[in-house]
Amino acid sequence: MKSAALKQFGVLAVSTLALACQVAFAEAPAGHGDAAMKEYQAGGSPMADVPMHHDINPLAPRMSEPEFDKAKRIFFERCAGCHGVLRKGATGKALTPDITLEKGLEYLKVFIKYGSPGGMPNWGTSGVLSDDEVDLMARYIQQTPPAPPEYGLKEMEASWKVVVPVEKRPTKKMNDLNLENLFSVTLRDDGKIALIDGDSKKIVSVLETGYAVHISRMSASGRYLFVIGRDAKINLIDLWMEKPDTVAEIKVGLEARSVESSKAKGWEDKYAIAGTYWPPQFVIMDGDTLQPRKIVSTRGMVTGTQDYHPEPRVAAIVSSHFNPEFFVNVKETGMVYSVDYRDLENLSIKMIEAAPFLHDGGFESTHRYFMDAANASDKIAVIDTKEGKLEKLVDVGKVPHPGRGANFVDPKFGPVWATGHLGDETISLIGTDPHQHPDNAWKVVRTLKGLGGGSLFLKTHPTSKNLWADTTLNPDEKISQSVAVWDIDNIDKGYELIPVGEWSGVKAGPKRVVQPEYNKAGDEVWFSVWNGADQESAIVVVDDRTRKLKAVIRDPRLITPTGKFNVYNTQHDVY
Repeated sequence: MKSAALKQFGVLAVSTLALACQVAFAEAPAGHGDAAMKEYQAGGSPMADVPMHHDINPLAPRMSEPEFDKAKRIFFERCAGCHGVLRKGATGKALTPDITLEKGLEYLKVFIKYGSPGGMPNWGTSGVLSDDEVDLMARYIQQTPPAPPEYGLKEMEASWKVVVPVEKRPTKKMNDLNLENLFSVTLRDDGKIALIDGDSKKIVSVLETGYAVHISRMSASGRYLFVIGRDAKINLIDLWMEKPDTVAEIKVGLEARSVESSKAKGWEDKYAIAGTYWPPQFVIMDGDTLQPRKIVSTRGMVTGTQDYHPEPRVAAIVSSHFNPEFFVNVKETGMVYSVDYRDLENLSIKMIEAAPFLHDGGFESTHRYFMDAANASDKIAVIDTKEGKLEKLVDVGKVPHPGRGANFVDPKFGPVWATGHLGDETISLIGTDPHQHPDNAWKVVRTLKGLGGGSLFLKTHPTSKNLWADTTLNPDEKISQSVAVWDIDNIDKGYELIPVGEWSGVKAGPKRVVQPEYNKAGDEVWFSVWNGADQESAIVVVDDRTRKLKAVIRDPRLITPTGKFNVYNTQHDVY
């Protein structure tokens, strides 16, 4: 009887402690605990193998070097995306020793095992971490956070390689490819991209790149393709060559997401810029060789609170069509830097205060206003790239994730830009015409009901009457394997569900459908059917007018295809 009572008391104590942990850490962004949000936010960093010093903290529980190395790997693979490299907090809570030592070992073990409604995944009860690994991580986060090495000009120059010198490159296009309808396709887990001919649907070539290419961007001329991996390696690919290939490469840091090229009149192809997650900085390079010219740190104060942040990561970058400027969004501080590249030795930077956790976005239809998603703030920051100022902060749905967004003319409200959301099923339409439709400008004029939360991208085209949206991270397989499409002229009618995953013919695997991308003409929309690295994936091409299956690209070289970037649309910011 006594034993049973003690057992019952023990269960009650653990349950009470779990609840206390959940309450204490429930201040993280709302919705982070949803299934789609967990998968998106609780990501890692490619720095798991980077050597870092183990600084012994006399107040922390003991850890051997092998234990520390194992825990560091788990943290960078599972936790750094939320809590930051230095554990100072990002979209997740800070986990520095001043906080974690006070909580204590048992408290932290329960928190890691059971998670919290505020956003912490239940790493233990979900089976991802064993009890021994939960204990290991509870001890690890009480240690002094190991800092990765910095990465400056010396390191960049050591990695920089010009494979084909400028003077040995073609002076005119040497192939028969229709470059404007070429697609650069990310083969995420294979460390490669595939160049696919949009006319024939054939793979032209598969090129080695950095790990998990995040985006492809085009030079203003349409000649050079820039791709950047999450490991911060950039490949510069010359599309004029008889067989397009890498002509220069560089590693600009240890982790990255963004690259862009200069587009202002008179500065076409002159410079490229890349932003990194670690170190928190950006670098301006020569556009034809990637030689690094200017490195700028983004460490600084958070908008509003004016608190110092040591790790504000560079997420999206756009190139102004009006002035020789790049617009660099700095995630944690909520700052957008307007970087004037006319004089690199006397670099002029304007700091525009927006909202914290800036992530992705793109231009509205005139290319003047940068619609920048502050995802954990549930806002879109409207940045006027002509005047270099914040135009408006617009409240939208839960955790906006537009990719680059979608521009079209709403039948009632005029020109709009649309974003989907990770945290809810809505799609927000924001009015973007302050001249002809001033009453609708910079506010949500219409909210559509989509398939569900977990949307990553949506897209339309100037010649199309359709708006397409994925729901890649939705936990319901039927939803994640399908897309929604609206008739723009009859947008109140609601969406039609298109079973893209089923159309692919791929049998096994999660078959998540991700990122609609149009061809140049706007009469086809391409979708990736994204499976695991050891499973078959595919690309499905849909006729935009009829919404019927047009083609399926199945090839063993298409390993985890995700992002697809049409050369013409990317070059001209058409979306």
